Amino acid sequence: MRRAAHGGGARVSLKSRIVGGVAIAAMIAGCGGGGHAPKPSSDASVGAPIARTESTTTRRAAPAAKPTQAPTSSELAALRTALSGALNKGGPQTGALVYDLTAKQTLFSVRANIGRPPASVEKLYTTVATLNRLGPNARLKTTVVGTGHLGPGGVWRGNLYLVGGGDPTLGDGGFNRTWEHGYGPTANQLVGQLAHDGIKHVTGWVIGDAALFDGLRGGPATGYAPDVPDFGGQLSALSYDHGSTFKKLNPGAFAAKELVLTMHGAGIGARPLNRTLPAPPGTQLLATVTSPPLNVMLKLMDVPSDDFFAEMLTKQLGVRFGAGGSITAGAQVISNVIDSFGLHPRIVDGSGLSRDDRSSPDEVVDLLKTMWNTSTGRILAASLPVVGLSGTVENIAAHTAAQGRCIAKTGTLNYVTNLAGYCTAQNHHVLAFTLMIDGPGNWTAIQLFDQVVPAIAKY
Repeated sequence: MRRAAHGGGARVSLKSRIVGGVAIAAMIAGCGGGGHAPKPSSDASVGAPIARTESTTTRRAAPAAKPTQAPTSSELAALRTALSGALNKGGPQTGALVYDLTAKQTLFSVRANIGRPPASVEKLYTTVATLNRLGPNARLKTTVVGTGHLGPGGVWRGNLYLVGGGDPTLGDGGFNRTWEHGYGPTANQLVGQLAHDGIKHVTGWVIGDAALFDGLRGGPATGYAPDVPDFGGQLSALSYDHGSTFKKLNPGAFAAKELVLTMHGAGIGARPLNRTLPAPPGTQLLATVTSPPLNVMLKLMDVPSDDFFAEMLTKQLGVRFGAGGSITAGAQVISNVIDSFGLHPRIVDGSGLSRDDRSSPDEVVDLLKTMWNTSTGRILAASLPVVGLSGTVENIAAHTAAQGRCIAKTGTLNYVTNLAGYCTAQNHHVLAFTLMIDGPGNWTAIQLFDQVVPAIAKY
């Protein structure tokens, strides 16, 4: 078992990547009701303020809400008995809170104010902070710029630079179809624009520019050393195929090499430099591609619990709104956003891989309460996998009353097993919950979730 599996790791099956339309529409209704598409937001660009663009997507109308029923004392007692019985098996390091958003009432609480490692439940904070600062329609740009000029015969006399904007979805088309549900720009799109410009040969080098972020390839859990088992690649402002590398090539140099190979396939002669360098001032813009909008990238992050996406977005927050393109700077931006809601968890990264992160069930449920019935809350809900059906909760409480009625974010490190999200109960009340089990093995804790989550849904 990996040191920090995080509920499924960086790459999972295509089937599990995106929440199904019908199930998620129902849960969006439970978490504040859909209706209209998000307001136009920002389109991120490299090293410059982001410009506004209109959204071209529309959201399916949510089903009409059903009338709620007031719970009886016997139903509440039955819920508390079921939860106590299951969670007591988790031992004294278990914490939990269940809150009825409809009735505005705490239904169950045990050691709910004790901070624990949230693991990938941390991504709830990252999701909210990125939406707060960037907006749901933000896109990240990757560009090709050139020094020199285009001469006779389509010869570019000078260098080309592939400039990374921190897009975690840039990759080969086949790779993105398998791992990113078909989302993400490709080298073919960039090369098509270069060919359209009339470029047939480059006399200089094709050079990767990864200067937007720092050069640290991992997170605090590994002392910022590369952490491929958890991230599925190495962090870089210029990454290709989920931060892939090759031999001695760093992610940015690997991306430049892949661009050159694609150029060769299109009949454009070029050679890649085996290291990255920042593009000099005064370059000419030759090609641009953009990521999918942030609300899509958040699904790609939260449904499979993708740590690489989480830290790439964290560094993006750091470079735009903090002290620079580092996890530390981005984590401080996330903390500032969450602090503005009156919540004060300890946030040291965006993925939750660090055991130095600390959050209590109280704080997580308070975040879910604060987000519920807001535009940000609807997008947060839409980014989460559906219990029993998709992503990292596909096999939790499957074929029970919770299947299709609950959405939740998993959080898993060795001997740390967490779950937080929303359920639409049988009485049609919406419940926010956080379950944190420290100590037992992960499989044992998940078996307890198989008992607890259906009990919440049956309330």
